[in-house]
Amino acid sequence: MTSAGSAGSTAAGDAAGSAGVQSVRRAFELLELIADAGGSQGISQLSARSGLPVPTIHRLLRTLIGAGYVRQDLSRRYALGPRLIRLGDLADRSLGAWAVPLLTRLVEATGETANLAILEGGEVVYLAQAPSAHSMRMFTEPGHRVLAHCTAVGKALLAGLPAEEVVALVTRTGMPALTPHTITDPDALLAALAACRAQGYAVDDGEQELGVRCVAVAVPHPGTRTAISISGPPARVDDAAIAAAMPVLRDVAAQLARHFADGHAAP
Repeated sequence: MTSAGSAGSTAAGDAAGSAGVQSVRRAFELLELIADAGGSQGISQLSARSGLPVPTIHRLLRTLIGAGYVRQDLSRRYALGPRLIRLGDLADRSLGAWAVPLLTRLVEATGETANLAILEGGEVVYLAQAPSAHSMRMFTEPGHRVLAHCTAVGKALLAGLPAEEVVALVTRTGMPALTPHTITDPDALLAALAACRAQGYAVDDGEQELGVRCVAVAVPHPGTRTAISISGPPARVDDAAIAAAMPVLRDVAAQLARHFADGHAAP
């Protein structure tokens, strides 16, 4: 039988635990918002975007600064801290390693190079690749960073963001023309992203590199901003090849989403 005193103590402990969990969630949300802003953000903007009062944000940021996960720059804006570098590097390597078998399945099904990428700080970062056996194929080293507006994986990921976030992102990063086919106008990009959402996939038709055509789908998991793609020369990655590849691309993306949801370390 539980006494009133112990019951009260348990309830207080539960409340404290819930508050602690909420604080952890809010701290991670602030880190995500700083990352979404390109790596630094003012406290008023963090308050507006998170809906949290400034005193609460101050308290959370002081804790994160003390742990090295956030720092305050000379302009008094809050930036991602150096301790996140090690965590990010380890997470990227771990994710890339266990995704390779699934990417290999894509290569076996399509014959083309398969990639896994993530949207990070406004840029696309390639985490893993399974190369095609063809002598003419795409070479993208894991860790390579590219701008989002000119890649299939980037457009697949941008298509899941609100228009105002997309415009803010490309305004910050710029939209340089890497080839004559690169989209360099924000309105044209928004139109392309609407087409991506309608068809369920994104295509880079020589926009990032001449002679390379890519098709990508986003991994359907809200907690990650990842996408997978296949790439090769336009003669092989034509519309018929894209249509044939879509079932396996979507199935592999769904498998990745399930592993993210379950917190698995390996497929």
